[in-house]
Amino acid sequence: MIDYIKGEVAELTPARVTIECGGIGYEMNISLNTYAAINSKTTARLYVCESIREDAHLLFGFAEKHERELFLHLISVSGVGPGTARMILSSLSPRELENVIASADAAQLQSVKGIGTKTAQRIIIDLKDKIQLTDEGGSVQLPAKAGLSSTGQAAVSALVMLGFVQTASQKVVFKIIREDPTLPVEEVIKEALKRL
Repeated sequence: MIDYIKGEVAELTPARVTIECGGIGYEMNISLNTYAAINSKTTARLYVCESIREDAHLLFGFAEKHERELFLHLISVSGVGPGTARMILSSLSPRELENVIASADAAQLQSVKGIGTKTAQRIIIDLKDKIQLTDEGGSVQLPAKAGLSSTGQAAVSALVMLGFVQTASQKVVFKIIREDPTLPVEEVIKEALKRL
């Protein structure tokens, strides 16, 4: 999988960018948020999500890893494809989208072109346990669990990214660390995977 592409901005429109890297031009579909972030730049590094279908091999580019994570969460929802996910991220900033999901504001999601009542509700139901509100710098803020060490927080964050519910992950990690506080984060995650 391609993680990111860094190179010269060869062509740029509000919906697409071509990044030239090593003599090859990579065309990527982008959101308006990413367009705004790279609009005045001659070089850019975009985090990539590949969408491979029978009839097309598409790249989606994001100025920030956090926006790509939200995109991946969105396309994991039944009925939400890459085009719809990009439309949502063009209509709402990552922080606005997180707030909409956290507050279960289906009406705000329905204001996005192509999102109906059922899809909006499905997005909220499927993602409310996966979406973490971020601070202004874009780093994920996990709700604090009393006594959860930095190792525990890292383990919970990894489990949430793997698709596990945050509250269940916190409980299991808390128990594992209480049993053996010396475990490194990868061992905590392995043990949590057995118990979840």
